[in-house]
Amino acid sequence: MASALSNLSEYNEDNVPSAEKMAFGIVVAEWNRHITKALLDGCVQTLLRHGATEDNLRIAQVPGSFELTAGATVLGTELRLDAIICLGCVIKGETNHDEYINHAVATGLTQLGIQTGKPHIFGLLTVLNEQQALDRAGGRHGNKGVEAAVTAIRMVALKYALRHDLRKIGF
Repeated sequence: MASALSNLSEYNEDNVPSAEKMAFGIVVAEWNRHITKALLDGCVQTLLRHGATEDNLRIAQVPGSFELTAGATVLGTELRLDAIICLGCVIKGETNHDEYINHAVATGLTQLGIQTGKPHIFGLLTVLNEQQALDRAGGRHGNKGVEAAVTAIRMVALKYALRHDLRKIGF
């Protein structure tokens, strides 16, 4: 289904495990602040709604989306966290800068997740224009921050389930 036809942040809250004992790092880019602030708000509200506590959330701001991986590395190295959520917004401009940044962040977060065994969540909007960003930061297509929070909770729950040898993982 095309994203133009749906709210991408709709989910069944009953299928999201409790985040009560989970600790999350959130790295948010300051560039395009009006967008990234909405992503951050959606992310934090969702984590709290599912049982996370403010004491178990650590938020770090970085200058731009390119710095998300470095910020995630700092948080992951210095703090005991179950997952790190990275939020940013790269809007296509007159050059190909967006392709380089988007690729670098995706690759960097994937590598960090593999190297650390800790989920590093890609909450980066990769859009063509500001309206698309607004639509995905609390507008008609939902909020990517909400999606990133739900993804983080579910990935941590997967790790917990494997740690406790539960026979059912997922659906």
